[in-house]
Amino acid sequence: MAFSYTNSKGSTYILHSQTTTLKNGNSQTIYFFAKTQKEGALDAVPDGYEVSESKNGLPVLKRSK
Repeated sequence: MAFSYTNSKGSTYILHSQTTTLKNGNSQTIYFFAKTQKEGALDAVPDGYEVSESKNGLPVLKRSK
């Protein structure tokens, strides 16, 4: 079951991750929310992160303090 987040406006978003290769050859994992479930959907929020909501209602991942 993919992790989903319902924002204050009532829209539901699903958390995804994707590993990309940077120009210098290093790889980096990016996390993003989408309205539909796609390849790379995550079951839980990664350790060290928490879900927050921007001013316009979009969910974002932030590092935990």
